[in-house]
Amino acid sequence: MKSRKFIDTTKAFVQSGNGGSGSASFRREKFVPRGGPDGGDGGRGGHVIFRGSNNEDSLERLYFQPHQTAENGGHGRGQRRAGKNGTDLVVDVPCGTVISDYVTRKFIAEILEDGEEFIVAKGGKGGWGNCHWKSSVNQAPTRFTEGEEGVKLEIHLELKLIADAGLVGMPNAGKSTLLSSISRARPKTASYPFTTLQPVIGTVLTKYHSYYRVVDIPGLIKGSHDGAGLGHDFLKHVERTKIIVYVIDMAGTEGREPFEDYLMIKRELELFNKDIVERPAIVVANKMDLPEAEAHLEKFVNETHIRPIPISALDGNGIDMLKDELFNTIRELNSAEE
Repeated sequence: MKSRKFIDTTKAFVQSGNGGSGSASFRREKFVPRGGPDGGDGGRGGHVIFRGSNNEDSLERLYFQPHQTAENGGHGRGQRRAGKNGTDLVVDVPCGTVISDYVTRKFIAEILEDGEEFIVAKGGKGGWGNCHWKSSVNQAPTRFTEGEEGVKLEIHLELKLIADAGLVGMPNAGKSTLLSSISRARPKTASYPFTTLQPVIGTVLTKYHSYYRVVDIPGLIKGSHDGAGLGHDFLKHVERTKIIVYVIDMAGTEGREPFEDYLMIKRELELFNKDIVERPAIVVANKMDLPEAEAHLEKFVNETHIRPIPISALDGNGIDMLKDELFNTIRELNSAEE
């Protein structure tokens, strides 16, 4: 099966519907040879509305279908019959989508909640029928107005994924394996760096019949904040997470000191956005099933004065403890926000 393309930035063209024109009509009935004006108003053009949806996790649809046009309003008719309003065009986008003007990059809107709607382009107003101009000195006006044109916009969309927790770490630290062990997400995993080429979100079900969302960010390297490796395009997805989960290869399988990996990752996050490192954090010591891990863990604690949660994402040891810690931290944060 062909995998879906992950798109987190794209360009789109939106056009709301034109308003319908008013009608210049006169009442024509038997025995009423000189009926007055009865032209109806034109209908409103359809709006282009963007709506947040938890069922969307990519801007793929707009990437492949960038032109979005709403329906025009109907023209007014005789007997004061108004034209039909144009049908609004509703476009579902992922929660976390930022909309801005493509040319100026001026901010237009940000859609954060499931079901949240924003009118990106308002439909044109309908024109007036000739009945609006009847007066004591003009009993048979022929004047009417045309409907307003719809709005045409060239917009830039950027997705910053919304999740409760973000997994960050060096390439090959085991983040994808960890995500697949705590959720139903099935990211590609392999024993070589940069297996994950796009963020992946997993939903973690708890024993309390609630859930939280975790995003796996592609591996970071030194200079990620400045565009090195895969980090620059994906660090933005950490910005909307409540908790940072540092996933450390405690066995040092790539020949690096685990505590140095931790300090480097934290530094890259700080250089990208210093607010990120001030958020609640959980440090995970992964690959504790390997023999070298215990010695590295002791050195890590001595160097950082942090005691990580020891796990093995591969065999499942420590996973329940980590899930409980994540749940409790998220619950405390949510309670503080209420």
